[in-house]
Amino acid sequence: MAKQFQSAKKNRMINNTIVHIVLAILAVIWLFPIFWVVLTSFRAEKGSYVSTFLPKAFTLDNYAKLFSDTTILNFPQMFMNTLFIAICSCILSAFYVLAVSYCLSRIKFKLRKPYMNMAMVLGLFPGFMSMIAVYFILKAMGLTEGNLIKLALILCYSGGAGLGFQIAKGFFDTIPAAIDEAALLDGCTRWQIFYKITLPLSKPIIVYTVLTSFMGPWLDFIFARVICRANSDQYTIAIGLWKMLEKEYIDSWYTSFAAGAVLISIPIALLFLFMQKYYVDGISGAVKG
Repeated sequence: MAKQFQSAKKNRMINNTIVHIVLAILAVIWLFPIFWVVLTSFRAEKGSYVSTFLPKAFTLDNYAKLFSDTTILNFPQMFMNTLFIAICSCILSAFYVLAVSYCLSRIKFKLRKPYMNMAMVLGLFPGFMSMIAVYFILKAMGLTEGNLIKLALILCYSGGAGLGFQIAKGFFDTIPAAIDEAALLDGCTRWQIFYKITLPLSKPIIVYTVLTSFMGPWLDFIFARVICRANSDQYTIAIGLWKMLEKEYIDSWYTSFAAGAVLISIPIALLFLFMQKYYVDGISGAVKG
């Protein structure tokens, strides 16, 4: 019996060692591009073709150039455009997702099942398949010129957010329906139950929804490129970084491109670090439901 226990313990130790080695290798592979971008952002040599992996000299000029040289690519303006669009889209998208999820979780109506099935099917198709049709609709409404481009992008990012209700609905399903019934008996309306009772109990899924709603507009390139076209004053960060890699700019802006990639990752990284607990709780609550 003791020999079997020791043998099982040894086998478990070997398996754990192998798993940890594999995970360590995968972690290195995953972190290597990030490490390379960070190093490149501090590289003093210009141009995209270098003979060594490690920079020969380090400098902060690549970061300074993003904010000082605005004659060709206005990074600060692109950053503010993206931040404004991402915040507005995040607020609208989070409200749509939470409202639709609550209705599908708590209210029984005739087309509830068909709607959920339709949303599931539509979710199988990438959103950019409709970008040409969306562009011409926005153009017909006069939203593809000037400052209205920001409004057009906000509508694109938040308009279909309600279809992504699955995770939030799963979380709301874990909240006892008896709470809603008691509130209804006390005279509360559905809206009062939603924002006075359900939302305060749903902090993890709210954080998860806000994070995912913010990341989409912050990182999107396809819709922004199609709608902004040649309106450089409305460019988002993704378009600006892409422009830095064009053949007329790549030699002088390549290292600044790496610096810009590092800068735009900081807000997302900080949000995840500070809200990681709620993010994990939101997903685990939805899976449990």
